[in-house]
Amino acid sequence: MTVKKTLAALTMTLAMPMSALASEGAERLADILEPLETYVADFEQQILDGSGQRLQEARGRMWLSRPGKFRWEVDAPYEQLVISAGEEVTLYDPDLEQATVQALDQRVTHTPALLLSGSADELTGSYDVTRRQQGGSETFTLVPKDGDTLFEELQMTFRGEALDLLQMTDSTGQRTAIEFDNVRMNEPLDDSRFTFEIPEGTDVIRDTQ
Repeated sequence: MTVKKTLAALTMTLAMPMSALASEGAERLADILEPLETYVADFEQQILDGSGQRLQEARGRMWLSRPGKFRWEVDAPYEQLVISAGEEVTLYDPDLEQATVQALDQRVTHTPALLLSGSADELTGSYDVTRRQQGGSETFTLVPKDGDTLFEELQMTFRGEALDLLQMTDSTGQRTAIEFDNVRMNEPLDDSRFTFEIPEGTDVIRDTQ
């Protein structure tokens, strides 16, 4: 999974409506996510190949506000920004002076970072959800029912009500692991956090159909 695919995926997993969920795992996950309105955290991300060899790493900070608003800033080793106010997702690379704008279509909303930032009525329709508890942690494994996704398995680990670890595995066995720290939930966030004016001179690629 390339950095671009990973960030595209992360702009998506936290988003599906949350009512009448059938399985025990899905019901418990809904119980955790339902009260969530805003979420702010630092993150450290590693991309590993199928043998566990580290390919890339990055760190930064994320903000989200339900429904559908999301900001993912990579500080190091290279700056990148993924941002959405609910209708489109923009991936901005200042080093390349390039911005990719994509519509939040069905495939996009079935990828990993909108579970927290959106709604979840379709959760059980889109994923098989299982739950495992170990000490003070709960891990939910989500396997997409639709093959048209950027990952084959997603794991979300919570300590209490806070998301501690998110792991994605793609069809090649490549794994993306994201650890969260300094988590703050349900604090007021200004909507301006989720808007972005593309700098003049930037090469803009639009895929919004």
